[in-house]
Amino acid sequence: MEPLHEDKLKQLEELANRIRETIITTLLEAGSGHSAGSLGMADIFTAFYFHILRHNPRKPDWPDRDRLILSNGHICPVQYVAMAYAGYFSIEELKTLRKLNSRLQGHPHRGSLPGIETTSGPLGSGLSQTIGMALAAQLNGKKYRTFCLSSDGEHQEGNWWEAVMFAGKNRLNNLTVVVDRNNIQIDGFTEDVMPLDSLRAKYEAFRWHVLEVNGHNLADFVDAVREAEAVYERPTAIIAHTIPGKGVSFMERDFRWHGKPPSPEEADKALKELRTLGGRIQSEHM
Repeated sequence: MEPLHEDKLKQLEELANRIRETIITTLLEAGSGHSAGSLGMADIFTAFYFHILRHNPRKPDWPDRDRLILSNGHICPVQYVAMAYAGYFSIEELKTLRKLNSRLQGHPHRGSLPGIETTSGPLGSGLSQTIGMALAAQLNGKKYRTFCLSSDGEHQEGNWWEAVMFAGKNRLNNLTVVVDRNNIQIDGFTEDVMPLDSLRAKYEAFRWHVLEVNGHNLADFVDAVREAEAVYERPTAIIAHTIPGKGVSFMERDFRWHGKPPSPEEADKALKELRTLGGRIQSEHM
């Protein structure tokens, strides 16, 4: 993977903001879905689909593609929107999110949509699925990398830590976990529901290489993934500190937006804020 240069950084920041706008319109059309986490992960999904991943939207089953698994599948609106912009399917199809017979289900479903690697739903299971792919790559002498995107809340699941232990023991250096450390879940703040810190110390205890970054700083996040590629003796966990509802002031850090779509009035307000933010991004790079 190449370093992220200034011109590309500007393009990605502008695209991430457009993806946020499209998340809002997509959730509004659906009338259901998850706002906070989807908006919070827009920068990271933009980095993956437009800079990090080796993939080909025209050949979604290319054997040597990198594998990206979304463990916390409820934030699939951000993945669907990023995939649409990347060319996996038309942006127009986003209007079918969560509708009867749509390929864009409320949780990603392998087989319904090309480019989706696994079926998600039960939280905590995505890492085990990713480990299977990482181990298969090593056994078959393949060079593709495996990435598991996860929520912090699903680290409250016991099966997650069984998988962490297995990956550390087997030195799966082609595996990178990205933790969306946004500190919220459906019932409130993670540290009130079931405290998680220190995630760094927990991963390190299981023989992982651990990095912590601002999940909204695209350059720093790309650098972290590049560092993970250079680690040869263990898997890597990137703890990405994000703001749930990023870019929309009345949604930011409010756990009530975990599983709530905007109303027409709220969507209009959110889009105005995001368009203003887009203008600021452009002026910062002039």
